Amino acid sequence: MDRGAGAHYDRGDAFTRIRGVLVPRPVIAPVLIIALLLAAVASAADEPRVEPRVHTFYYGWYATEAVDGHQAHWNHEVLGVEDGGAYPGGRDIGADFYPALGPYSSHDPEVIATHVGQIAGAGIGVIVASWWGAGSFEDRQLPALLDAAAEAGVEVAFHLEPLPGRDAERSREALAYLIETYGDHPACHRPEAWGERPVVYVYDSYLTPAGDWARLLVPDGEISIRGTALDCVMIGLWVDVDDGRELLAAGFDGYYTYFAADGFTFGSSRASWPNLAAFARAHDLLFVPCVGPGYCDTRIRPWNATTTRDREQGAYYDRQFAAAVAVRPGAIAITSFNEWHEGTQIEPAVPMAIEGFEYRDYEPLDPGWYLERTRHWVERYATSRAR
Repeated sequence: MDRGAGAHYDRGDAFTRIRGVLVPRPVIAPVLIIALLLAAVASAADEPRVEPRVHTFYYGWYATEAVDGHQAHWNHEVLGVEDGGAYPGGRDIGADFYPALGPYSSHDPEVIATHVGQIAGAGIGVIVASWWGAGSFEDRQLPALLDAAAEAGVEVAFHLEPLPGRDAERSREALAYLIETYGDHPACHRPEAWGERPVVYVYDSYLTPAGDWARLLVPDGEISIRGTALDCVMIGLWVDVDDGRELLAAGFDGYYTYFAADGFTFGSSRASWPNLAAFARAHDLLFVPCVGPGYCDTRIRPWNATTTRDREQGAYYDRQFAAAVAVRPGAIAITSFNEWHEGTQIEPAVPMAIEGFEYRDYEPLDPGWYLERTRHWVERYATSRAR
C-alpha cells in the first residue's frame, strides 16, 4: 500500500456514516453501502449490549482551526528537549500513529458521534472523560459527549486530572461542579452495585498526601463527601508496591493502574494484578486493571524509547486483556480510546508518510481491528463474570 499522501483520509473528503462510523465514500461502492446498511438493520437485534464494567479513557482535548479557531494537541510540543519546538499539525502531528479521521476537533459533532458509535460498537459501556476543570476545553465538550452517549446507550464517568493546586478542598469544589452540572444527566455513570454514585477516576492521586484525601473521603473527615449529595465512587491510581495501604487510608473506593506499558510501574505490571485483586477483595475495594494495545510516545518524548511496547500485531493487547480477565476484577479499563500522543489508542489509524517520517500503523491488521478485538474480549469478560 502506498504510504504517502494518497493513503491519508483527508477530512475534506466525502464521508458516509455506517452504523455510527464515518467511512470515506471513495472506498465503498453504492451497492456495498446498501448491503451494509441492510445487514446492520438485520443484525441490530442480535448485537450484544455494551458492558458497563468495561471502561475506556477518552481525551476530548483536540482542536482544529476550522472548528475551534485554534489548534490544540495535534501541534504538541516536544518534551524534555531544549528548544525541541512543536509540531505544526496537519499531516505532521505530535503522535507516532495517524488517525483515520485525520486531525479532528473534539468539539465536532460528527466526530463525537463517530467516536461514541465506535465505542458502543466495541461493547465498551463507559467513557472516562479527561476533565481539566470548570470551563476548560474538555469541560465544554462534555454536554455533547453526554448527549451522544445517552443516544448510544453508553455512560460517562470522569477522569479528574491533576489540576494546578489540586488538594482536598479544590477536589471537593471540582466534584461539586461535576455533580451539580452533569450528575443528573441520563448518561452519567452511576453503577447500582456502588450505591448509584457517579464514578470519578483520580489521575496521579499520589500527588496529594493520603491524610489530605482522608479529609475528603473518610466518613468523619472534616470536609467529607461521604453520605452527602457529593458522594462519588472515587478511584485512585496504584503506582508503587505499597500504594494499596495509602489508598486505603485515604478513603478511596478502589484503584486503577492506568499505564498501558507492562512493567512501567508496579501497578501496571500484569504480574502484579493477582496481588492487587486479592488486596481489593480483602478490603472491599474496586480493582480496575487497565489494558492497552501498546505504547509509543517517541515523537513527543524522543528520549523515552525504552518505554515503547510494540503492538505485535495485536498479541500485546490480547495478553493484556487475558491477564485482566483472569483476575476477575470489578471492572476493566482500556488505556485508551484516543490518547494519540502516547500511542495507546484503539481508535482507527491509517498508514501515512511525510517527508522525513513514516507513521506507525496497524498493518497487516485493519484500521478498525482493535475495536473489533475489544468486542471479543468484552464478551469473554462478561462471560467470566457471569460464572
